[in-house]
Amino acid sequence: MATVDLKDVKKVYPGGVEAVKGVSIAIPDRELCVLVGPSGCGKSTLLRMIAGLETISAGTVAIDGKVVNAIGPTERDIAMVFQNYALYPHMKVYDNMAYGLRNRGTPKDEIDSRVRSTAKVLELSALLDRRPRELSGGQRQRVAMGRAIVRNPKVFLFDEPLSNLDAKLRGQMRVEVKNLQRTLGVTSVYVTHDQLEAMTLADILVVMNAGLVEQTGAPLDIYEKPASIFVASFIGAPPMNLLTLTGSSSGPLLPDGTAIGFAAPETPAVTLGFRPEDADVTCNAEALAGALVLPATVEAVEPVGAESFLHCAAGGSRIVVRVSGRAAAKPGDQLRVVAKAEKLHWFDQAGKRVD
Repeated sequence: MATVDLKDVKKVYPGGVEAVKGVSIAIPDRELCVLVGPSGCGKSTLLRMIAGLETISAGTVAIDGKVVNAIGPTERDIAMVFQNYALYPHMKVYDNMAYGLRNRGTPKDEIDSRVRSTAKVLELSALLDRRPRELSGGQRQRVAMGRAIVRNPKVFLFDEPLSNLDAKLRGQMRVEVKNLQRTLGVTSVYVTHDQLEAMTLADILVVMNAGLVEQTGAPLDIYEKPASIFVASFIGAPPMNLLTLTGSSSGPLLPDGTAIGFAAPETPAVTLGFRPEDADVTCNAEALAGALVLPATVEAVEPVGAESFLHCAAGGSRIVVRVSGRAAAKPGDQLRVVAKAEKLHWFDQAGKRVD
């Protein structure tokens, strides 16, 4: 298999437009690395540079220790799965999967063995004689993955492969992709704008914004300790509640002018955050030592089955609190939102984390 190493990779288009601004990522052998970020952040451009479909303006891309900047896509020993499947409509499933092997002059019996064994893994054996138009979206995506798998590449590249599927099928395919990658043990780079998809799939999560890497790490580490306001607001559904603070002689003040009631970190922090699940709601008027206590007015209740989300006005801002089961609160209710100090996140004026 292979490692993938990017060192200070840049992409500058004519006119000086910087799509990727010096990205460095080290992906170990057999790991699944997910690049996630909003549209236009440079993640797909970065993937295309790894694939050799986009020229590299500066920096290096190395696969299995070999710099591949000057090597064409077909010589990089990678396989790419696209968002739109890229299947040949006039060919049967078998021929779509075999196409790349035939072009490489692979012996016929080996092609047949690889196609049929891969079809068995992907539960496509009964569909080998069908054409793409006779398949569901999930089946077509499995064929696209099968075409990549039969080549036995060093690296798999996935460019938003599930974005055309409905929500239920996306959930099913996420599990299939993860299980398949673990079974095959092939180093993989996966691009998505869906943070739920990114969190569930990644061994290594890379959060990108405006051509830069905001944070790299294990998904839960990033969720629990976001390195910036951008990461805090992008990773998580609903996103982290963020309250802008102002300084005063009595300590930090919330947007409505009330004091937070306890000391902030020594390094100046101008934004305070907490996750919706890290706060409790109470009608108790007692102040709790070492906790952020926000008088709040419920504006909306969003039940989603096993839990509910309370949308509240508090501290001069709007916040969301996650509660278990059916919420007893209703719009207009007055309550108190309590977040313990150890669950709070602090960010400085540049939007970077303060510990």
